[in-house]
Amino acid sequence: MSGHSKWATIKHKKGALDAKRGKTFTRLIKEITIAAKGGGGDPDGNPRLRTAVLAAKAENMPADNIKRAIQRGTGELEGVNYEEITFEGYGPGGVAVVVETLTDNRNRTVSEIRHTFSKNGGNLGSTGSVLHMFSKKGLIAIEKFAADEDTLMNIVLEYGGEDLNDEGDSWEILTDPASYEAVSEAVKAAGIATVASQVTMIASTYTKLEGSQANAMVRLLEALEDFDDTQNVYSNFDMDEVEVAD
Repeated sequence: MSGHSKWATIKHKKGALDAKRGKTFTRLIKEITIAAKGGGGDPDGNPRLRTAVLAAKAENMPADNIKRAIQRGTGELEGVNYEEITFEGYGPGGVAVVVETLTDNRNRTVSEIRHTFSKNGGNLGSTGSVLHMFSKKGLIAIEKFAADEDTLMNIVLEYGGEDLNDEGDSWEILTDPASYEAVSEAVKAAGIATVASQVTMIASTYTKLEGSQANAMVRLLEALEDFDDTQNVYSNFDMDEVEVAD
């Protein structure tokens, strides 16, 4: 399987865009709430909720915030009723884009996402137009100096990981979603710091852009990620690292 896209790797190094904008907690709370609503409030019996709670703890979210988000999901506390909508579309150069949203106003979200695509050289596609190009995977990114290849490969083999990719100055472990938690915990137990650790969508192939097209694609991704209703943005966009140098 191809490694993660260069854009995703660069984004991890620069720090998650939504973290810079103070939206990490909001997005995590919404994910915990919708996960608890769909599968119950017990993380042990609800894999999606367990993953969301682990992500929240990794961001040092207070336990009370996590508890209240679960209670809003289960109906113990009053809360906003969120709807999940996944958008599929194309960016400059035909790059495939998937946008996952949680919204309390479908019309607003559809209008805003469509506008963002068209304003930044892309267009919305129909359901199923690009999603088939992505697979849900656990991704754990580790800077090269933090661990050696043999140590990481042993963890991958022992705890059910799928692959270890060399991404230049970082390693990236890919796992099946079901094995993600075990591999992630093994990396943590070994005292290895991670740059990113999450369940994400990995593209089967990547489309490399250069120059103005690459810059336009970066603007589209940043605009989509900046939208309040957006939870996750995935694409098969790749480029040279110098294209997005600060």
